[in-house]
Amino acid sequence: MLNLKSINKIFNEATADEKIALDQINLELKAGDFVTVIGSNGAGKSTMMNMISGALTPDFGSIEIDGKDVTRLPEYKRSHFIGRVFQDPMAGTAPSMTIEENLALAFSRNKSRGLKIGVDKKRKDYFKTSLEMLHLNLENRLNAKVGMLSGGERQALSLLMATFTQPSILLLDEHTAALDPSRAELITKLTKQLVEKDQLTTLMVTHNMQQALDLGNRLIMMDKGQIILEVGEEEKKDLSIAKLMEEFQRIRGEKLTSDRALLSV
Repeated sequence: MLNLKSINKIFNEATADEKIALDQINLELKAGDFVTVIGSNGAGKSTMMNMISGALTPDFGSIEIDGKDVTRLPEYKRSHFIGRVFQDPMAGTAPSMTIEENLALAFSRNKSRGLKIGVDKKRKDYFKTSLEMLHLNLENRLNAKVGMLSGGERQALSLLMATFTQPSILLLDEHTAALDPSRAELITKLTKQLVEKDQLTTLMVTHNMQQALDLGNRLIMMDKGQIILEVGEEEKKDLSIAKLMEEFQRIRGEKLTSDRALLSV
């Protein structure tokens, strides 16, 4: 479903600020895979997500989604078959529009339909049914402006919108990091529920090692623009935070010192 081949990206090349963001990244996700991605700041996690979404173009290498080469396909075209939830709860929704209007836009993302078609009675009933699974009473607030919702409510709505059309790839970019612990737990549970319901092929970046262990069937660790560790489904079942840190030290010859990663355990 997703295939990254020899992806390289250098920022500010041939200057004093040159940075190798991605260095020979190879990654394959089969249909239904849920891969969690961990690594310290600057490891290249978000850059990789931006490559997949089309926000950035690789200097070298290729990107295939569902067997199609999308390396040079612009972001707005990839959005028809990619769902993405960002760290900022404000990033995935239109605050000046109602819940109903936001859902209608999300529903029509991969269809050649206008907004009016998206809000007829049949569609409104579908929206209400979908919102009920969030357990936030949003199904009774369809005409509320999204800008009036709490951060947790907006992130739950963003997650629902991103999965509405059963995208080929779901990208979760630290989507619980900006929430308080109770809301983060809610979004984590919703993530697992929605991904399992539609067997969505998912790539999730997180600084929370325990979250990376609890979710998904595979795990990768990144450092300095490289994938330094890949853990398969069977091995992941017996993995622990301590073992992850031991593996990092074994591979890199030094301890993982990311305060954010350590504080998130």
